[in-house]
Amino acid sequence: MSYSALLRLYAGNRLLFVYSGVSLRLLSSRPRSVRSLRESLRLLQLPEDEVSSNAAVKEAYLCMAKLYHPDSGAPTADASLFSHIEEAYRVVLAHLARQRSTSQNTQEEEEEEKVKGHTPQHRQYLSYEGMGSGTPSQRERQYRQFRMDRATDQVLEYRYKAMEKAAAEEGAMVQRDMRLRSKKIQITQAMERLVEDLIQESMARGDFRNLGGAGKPLSKFEHNPYADPMTHNLNRILIDNGYQPEWIVAQKEIRETIEKMRKRLQNVRARLGDPMKHPEQIQWKEHCASFSDELAKLNKKVDNFNLIVPLMSLQMVHFNMKRELEKVLKTDQQHRKEKELEEERKRIEDRENATTSQQNSKQGLITWMQSLLK
Repeated sequence: MSYSALLRLYAGNRLLFVYSGVSLRLLSSRPRSVRSLRESLRLLQLPEDEVSSNAAVKEAYLCMAKLYHPDSGAPTADASLFSHIEEAYRVVLAHLARQRSTSQNTQEEEEEEKVKGHTPQHRQYLSYEGMGSGTPSQRERQYRQFRMDRATDQVLEYRYKAMEKAAAEEGAMVQRDMRLRSKKIQITQAMERLVEDLIQESMARGDFRNLGGAGKPLSKFEHNPYADPMTHNLNRILIDNGYQPEWIVAQKEIRETIEKMRKRLQNVRARLGDPMKHPEQIQWKEHCASFSDELAKLNKKVDNFNLIVPLMSLQMVHFNMKRELEKVLKTDQQHRKEKELEEERKRIEDRENATTSQQNSKQGLITWMQSLLK
């Protein structure tokens, strides 16, 4: 059987199925008295030569219902006539449904024939790998979905294999590192055994019998007998050559920098008056802004110091601009008070010295006059 014969047989079966379904619905919903299409159109006052659309049929049915429905209240209301009108309405709608289904099937057949005429000859014999069911267009859509799912599965499988390969390579690298590390350990142990053998041979020959201070403890390890001799010796060499750990140097630099900044700002405040005038206030704000920039740079050094310091208890906190200004102003007030007290003390001393000198001069004058009178 050819492909076109199969297609016609499928379309006929489908039309029969649609027609049978519509007929069953009509038989279950309408009365037993069946009217013809022409009588139904005449009863609904529709043209008999051509069937109208669903909208026109519905509009005609509504107009008739307004005239003959028992609940409409019109003088022409008639229940039996309205039942006939309703029956005719169902008959016309069933005919339109059959006509629409037939036209759709005919259109699908025309499209299939058109596609068949424009496609290459080998497309008529495509099996789609046995996938799908229905018309060729439906089978083609199902086959496309099948190919997309298969491609997705292949991509996932490829990624899984790639991950397995990467894991295997990583495991091989770990094993290689372990082999190299064990080889280094073996070399180190071999060197230690060699050095130990050489020392034992030298001791057997008596090379260590005439050493000075034999059998006596080394003086450089007396202060800490529990320290590792090699570590202590290395530390002593580093200290003797002026070596200091990086975090100690950074801590010292931070402390010296903040002290210089505080002294410089205190000197600026000491040169200004109390209370400050408007130009002096502008100058003071400029110096405070410069001090704030320098403080931000110093806080970055504090962060770097906290990263390298070995103990948590030795870490430093950031310098706060508000607290630093309060310290500077407080120190300046103390210096000014001390300066005022010093000036007051000097004035009192000068006054006392002046009084004492006056008394001495008077006493000397009296003594001179007494000696002169004698």
